Amino acid sequence: MLRFTLLGPVQMIVDGAPLTGIAPRHRAVLAYLLLNAGRVISIERLIDAMWGYDRPDTARSQIHASITAIRKVLRAAGAVQLLETRAGGYVARPEPGQVDAQEFTDLVAAGELRAALDLWSGEALEDVHAHYVTGVRELWNDRRLSAYERLVEDELAAGRHGDLLDELAAQVTAEPLREKLNGHLVMALHRAGRQADALAAARAYRTALADEQGLDPGRAFTELERAVLADDPALRPAGAPPAGSGPPRRSTFLPYDIPDFSGRSAELERLVDDYRGPAVVTIDGMAGIGKTTLAVHVAHRLAARYPDGRLFIDLQAHTAGREPVDAAAALEALLRQLGVPADRIPVTLVERSALWRAELADRRVLAVLDNAFDAEHVRPLLPGHSDTLVLVTSRRRLVDLDGAHALSVDVLGEEDAVELFERIVGERAHHEPDAVREVLRLCGHLPLAIRISAARLQHRPRWTVSYLAGRLRDHRRLLDGVSAAFILSYEQLHEAEQRMFRLLGLVPGRDIDPYGAAALAGISEEEAEELLEALLDAHMLLQLEPGRYTFHDLLREHARSIAEDDGAVLRLLTYYLHRSRAAVDRLFPDSLSQREGIPQPDSPIAPVRDAAEAIAWLDAERSNIIATAVHGPEICLGMLALAMRPYLDRQAHHDDAITLHTLSLQRSRKLGRREFEARALTDLAWTYWRLGEYERAEEHARQALDACEDTYERARALLTLGNVALRRRQDAQAQQYLKQALDLTRIGADTWGEAHVLGILALVLDRAGRPEEARRHLDLALALHRKVANPAGAAVTLNHLGVVLRHQGELAQARTRHEQAAALYRRLGNTADEAAALNGLAEAAGDPARAVEEHTAALALADRTRNRPEQARAHDGLARAHLALGHAEQSREHGRLALGLYGKLGVPEAEEVRAFLEEAVRTA
Repeated sequence: MLRFTLLGPVQMIVDGAPLTGIAPRHRAVLAYLLLNAGRVISIERLIDAMWGYDRPDTARSQIHASITAIRKVLRAAGAVQLLETRAGGYVARPEPGQVDAQEFTDLVAAGELRAALDLWSGEALEDVHAHYVTGVRELWNDRRLSAYERLVEDELAAGRHGDLLDELAAQVTAEPLREKLNGHLVMALHRAGRQADALAAARAYRTALADEQGLDPGRAFTELERAVLADDPALRPAGAPPAGSGPPRRSTFLPYDIPDFSGRSAELERLVDDYRGPAVVTIDGMAGIGKTTLAVHVAHRLAARYPDGRLFIDLQAHTAGREPVDAAAALEALLRQLGVPADRIPVTLVERSALWRAELADRRVLAVLDNAFDAEHVRPLLPGHSDTLVLVTSRRRLVDLDGAHALSVDVLGEEDAVELFERIVGERAHHEPDAVREVLRLCGHLPLAIRISAARLQHRPRWTVSYLAGRLRDHRRLLDGVSAAFILSYEQLHEAEQRMFRLLGLVPGRDIDPYGAAALAGISEEEAEELLEALLDAHMLLQLEPGRYTFHDLLREHARSIAEDDGAVLRLLTYYLHRSRAAVDRLFPDSLSQREGIPQPDSPIAPVRDAAEAIAWLDAERSNIIATAVHGPEICLGMLALAMRPYLDRQAHHDDAITLHTLSLQRSRKLGRREFEARALTDLAWTYWRLGEYERAEEHARQALDACEDTYERARALLTLGNVALRRRQDAQAQQYLKQALDLTRIGADTWGEAHVLGILALVLDRAGRPEEARRHLDLALALHRKVANPAGAAVTLNHLGVVLRHQGELAQARTRHEQAAALYRRLGNTADEAAALNGLAEAAGDPARAVEEHTAALALADRTRNRPEQARAHDGLARAHLALGHAEQSREHGRLALGLYGKLGVPEAEEVRAFLEEAVRTA
């Protein structure tokens, strides 16, 4: 059966189920045709109805598109004949009973007023927007109120005033200036024995009328008021049955269930399937997340299970310009919805709560308590022993509501967000899927922001989704729509929580822990954690992993827009300096002396207990530290770069190292700190060498030599130059640089540096045909590394020793040293250098199949750490091993990759691989 609803959301219902996917504009056209059923409506009249004077250039084509879309839906429902084309336009010819508006008119004419009013499910044409809608909606709402006033007259005449009070009070609240309604309320209150309330209602109407319109009530109302004051017996109906003696009515007070509800399948499954008996379920989430929408949708889905009442009350805890509804007032409203006569509702909260529990005891009722402030707000509203399901929504986690089941609502997943956007916007969204996803990303997948953005696009036919995305890249445009919800949540925080929220908006990083927040706010860790948890419970923060707190993107923008920096970011950056130094000291105890120049903190920081905690903290905070350095106050960053240097190098975070050291160089030059300038240059030179960018490495190392006289930094710069020359096979130059570096390390008593230089110098000697000298250098380097307890240096030296032994033909001993180096690297978590050890193992394999296996493992690690020299070396080795195995195609592929990488590195191996490939082609 086909049916159309206009007295509420405009829907087309087939066999009891509403059809989805009909765009709002198409529904507006359909509604206009149905309201004018039987009359031919021209295209011009439709255009005028849709847009009035503000018609777009595409108005005619949009009308044609709507007619086509409507016909498509009607055809699918087997009712294509309902819409006919005539010479002058279009005419809708629904059958009797198909349109609720016509049925309402017929029922009112027949005097079946209750049945007529039951057809309404909201305001007329509730979910469509067009030029004609406002006037038509007012007309039909007036017809509904007139029908309701006639019904109330009949009920009052029948003496059923007690049953009317809850409905009447709600109607008067919605229409405070409608005189007949107010008169009926006064009469019902009087007949219920509440003369004082009746007179108060009369005074309220008289005051509202004077304030709004400057008028006095009409004669009929004035006479009623006098009669109530005199308690005139004529006001009592003769022989009327006692109040409340009429047949009980099913109480259904749920709000409109939006037709474009999308996603939330996991939440729906839990709420619909898991709670078949009595329960209290709290639904919490940040502002705009869709808590009420979800609760109302679930309530409609479950309505059939609760025949004794489906109740709803907005507790207004987060409604702008409104005070929260207190528990006593909420109980009065709920009891009235349940059908309890007004004269039976007691005055005190305790008595009302007891009556509420008693009324629910033998009923199956579903109650939605929307917009609660906290657990105390709703605790008096909870049922006792009954078959009642209570759904409570709140922006706060109601953690202390005993016995309640909690459901925290997150932002929409990508597919659900796309579905919501497309259902609101319609066809336009299908043509620009990438732009749709960009809009959703900018909205942070927050349903409120998505709805606002989609609605803007829906009402601007000339906009594309891409154009909308461009506008939304300025977050202020999005905040204009959602800031009211955020402001209210913010205003309900305590003062200390508000300050923490504002300060967190200044944080450049992705997230923060309680220690960082304490430094930011200048308070203790215990206070900071308490405030963070309070903000988390209020859904002003998110927690994506234990102990770490972050913002939704739009809330971050809101916090940033109201924040003022009182030195907070500098406090945070100072904390990062001292905690990173403590963590690096745990990981690199062999290089403590290098960080002695970093001053001690003014106040104690949380200790780093062991290496595991150190690496975990650094991994968690690395991106935050870099972001704070980049976007924080413009201070000298030399100390921070010094503290972070060993960690960034070992973990192959070379991009972050480049960022930090470059910033340190710029700041030190700007502030005239030459000692930090030289260190930044040597750090950059070393990092570029690690990345295989040898020209930049050489450039920065030479600048470092020009910038300083410090023996330690000069030795580091010379070591980098020696490494670069070694890779380029400029052995004489490499030896010269390295001997200078060795002299400087010995002058400065730098055992750590001396050991490193000896290791690289050994490779130069080995290539010069002096293997015994090379081994003596390596044995000394290994002893020195072990003397200063530097396992990373020992691993490097063992790896070099493996290379020298392989060149001497001692493959078994070479593999032993490479295996020892690889084991040390794994223990240290040094993946980048482990790739070098695995490549060394493969080169000493003596078996092409084993070489393929070990080079492949090395390549995987080198790829992960973007270690270009070891990537090239692995591909080179794989090309030669595959050729030995007869895998010509795989050999050529790896050879080409090795050639490309060596070419970018600018090293002589490129020519060797090119010759290898040419020989392989000739052989083939």
